[in-house]
Amino acid sequence: MDVETLVGAGPTAQLQAMRRGQVSARRLAVATLAALEREDARLNAVVAILSDEAFDAAAEADERRSRGDEAPLLGVPVAIKNDVDVAGRVTALGSRAVSRAAPHDGELVTALRAAGAVPVATTTLPELAIYGYTESVARGITRNPHHLDHTPGGSSGGSAALVAAGAVGMATASDGAGSIRIPAACCGLVGFKPTHGTMPGSGGWFGMSTQGAVTRRVEDTALYLDAIGTFPASLLGACAAPPRPLRIGVTTSASAALRADRLDPPVRASLNHAAALLADLGHDVRPVDVPYGLDAKGLTVRYLAGIRAKAAEVDDPALLEPRTRRIARLGRPFGHRSLEWSRQAGERWGDAVHDDLGVDVLLSPVMSSAALEVGSFSRRSGLRTVLSMNAFFPYTAQWNHAGLPAVSMPLGLDEGLPLAVQLIGRRHDDATLMSVAAQLEQDG
Repeated sequence: MDVETLVGAGPTAQLQAMRRGQVSARRLAVATLAALEREDARLNAVVAILSDEAFDAAAEADERRSRGDEAPLLGVPVAIKNDVDVAGRVTALGSRAVSRAAPHDGELVTALRAAGAVPVATTTLPELAIYGYTESVARGITRNPHHLDHTPGGSSGGSAALVAAGAVGMATASDGAGSIRIPAACCGLVGFKPTHGTMPGSGGWFGMSTQGAVTRRVEDTALYLDAIGTFPASLLGACAAPPRPLRIGVTTSASAALRADRLDPPVRASLNHAAALLADLGHDVRPVDVPYGLDAKGLTVRYLAGIRAKAAEVDDPALLEPRTRRIARLGRPFGHRSLEWSRQAGERWGDAVHDDLGVDVLLSPVMSSAALEVGSFSRRSGLRTVLSMNAFFPYTAQWNHAGLPAVSMPLGLDEGLPLAVQLIGRRHDDATLMSVAAQLEQDG
């Protein structure tokens, strides 16, 4: 495999090539930087190319390997969503309102460097990671490589666009209400949101947000999560072993929405196809209705209060987009007591929902259709934007409120745009969820 092809092949293939001596970390970094510049010209997905940092980290990785170091991501290029601190760079959060450079690496980047990863770029996101699309006054429109007139989703849209385009094999992503799974679904990637509390640098939006990654393959995601996170069992090992026969509940219940958009027929067909595949693999697949025991009000409290808190941290709040300021104001009434109540309510619901339904794993859509055209939400007011996103993405935020692991899996196309399904597991049973995802990937 030539180095240009290796750039988008993913960390597993890259590690194998480096361990065999077929390519150095420096050579791989140089090729990745070139691919990022080339693809950014059409996607607008890069905030900054980290050339100096990449060359230094790649040289260190090659030196470590020469000493026999076997760090799990040694020499692997990674793009960093611009919501975590990289020393000397501005963590702009998709906004003009942040201007100060980070004095040191954040917890996630520190863990990545320890694992041997080579940061190569920072990636675009909507302002304060609020939106399910990646468009902002500060950075403009980020586009989907499958169709440039469509969104790559959000808020990890820049990361997803670059990985889907083959410009980098892996990129960090974070998920507070669907921000890993939505871009993964829009771009045809694997988007795994792990159990909350397992990843460094997580916990934003009062515990609703967690760190993760977007990759092309389940194995690559498992490699990343094992290298950075803390799990009861190896996720990489789970990829190699099919799960026991499971009870899988299929649902289109949109328990996070007051009113959900109609589910497009291609999305429903993809969901039915996934259910049939899992049944053929020996699982007990049955329809279920997710109970409305979830308190959507509690979810909304954490979401809006989280945005309010993040807006208060920027360097110049006057430079926030008007819509962002309006959404942040909606979070003002919620104090510590209501936030603690809503957090506990979400966790209780998450601990009970699988048992209440008599299932081990849930299967659902990720969103109501394939990726929308760019600009579909951007002309709406603050509250209308929130309500419109809530109707179009009604299948994701409840699992952040619950703190449960969930994964978006690509499954088919609709007029050239990716379709996806979502699997939701029990708390701290990420290994079973990863095993089912690998099984669906192999047979789908």
